[in-house]
Amino acid sequence: MKISPKHKILATAMALLLGASLIAGCGGNKEAGKTGEVQGTVTASGSTALLPLLKPAQEEFQKKNAKATVTIAGGGSFTGLNQVSAGSVNIGNSDVALTDEYKDKGLVDHQVAVAPFVFIANQDVSVDSLTQQQYVDILTGKITNWKEVGGKDQKITLIHRAKSSGSRATIANVVLKGVAFTDNAIIQDSNGAVRTAISSTPGSIGYVDAAYADTTVKSIAFNGEKYSADAVINGKYPVYAYEHMFTKGEATGAVKAFIDYVMSKDFQETYVEKNGFVPMTKMKK
Repeated sequence: MKISPKHKILATAMALLLGASLIAGCGGNKEAGKTGEVQGTVTASGSTALLPLLKPAQEEFQKKNAKATVTIAGGGSFTGLNQVSAGSVNIGNSDVALTDEYKDKGLVDHQVAVAPFVFIANQDVSVDSLTQQQYVDILTGKITNWKEVGGKDQKITLIHRAKSSGSRATIANVVLKGVAFTDNAIIQDSNGAVRTAISSTPGSIGYVDAAYADTTVKSIAFNGEKYSADAVINGKYPVYAYEHMFTKGEATGAVKAFIDYVMSKDFQETYVEKNGFVPMTKMKK
């Protein structure tokens, strides 16, 4: 069958149009790959000690990635571990490494910073430093009056965290060395709540992440050493924990992008120390 010149022209035009469409489509995909725009939702829960670092990370990450949403909640380190293990959040933030009960949950560890902890007391407490043994005796209920450690005749009120707290676990491991806390204590559900309660309770003492230690409370030295980032780095101040962001399996997509941002040189050098933490890069191995 002979094809007319008119049909030849029409077929050629259609072929050119189809080719142009395919080229445009490939170009669009290539351009999208170039931009690498992060999209999606990231949910995290757990350590309240880590919140002062992750809040600015959340804000800056969302500024850089307008189509990504990051939601961060507290609840304590073991709450974060439980929730990420169950798949109800993407990231479980924790002051503690994986304990045996979580080691078969498929969790992947991302160490993002070092969180120093500081013992704080009400402003009316006259004691400036305590030895490790004195801290142990106070936290276990053996010492109950400030006069027993060189202060005035005043009852000691312990205000600290619940058993789900990684901060509590850190103090138990580093300071108490496994000895049990006294049950005679006021329990609060976050670092901020501990600080607020201590600031308004005469004779009280507790511990918080260093980022929460402000002028409303009195910071007390540990074995004569006041907290500073340099003291942690140089091994003179031992009360600290590595901060972890756990994912169930390897992180992907927006979750990976957010963790990568927290661990990036830009964020570590700009925000970590400024917010009361010690950058991973500064710790001596």
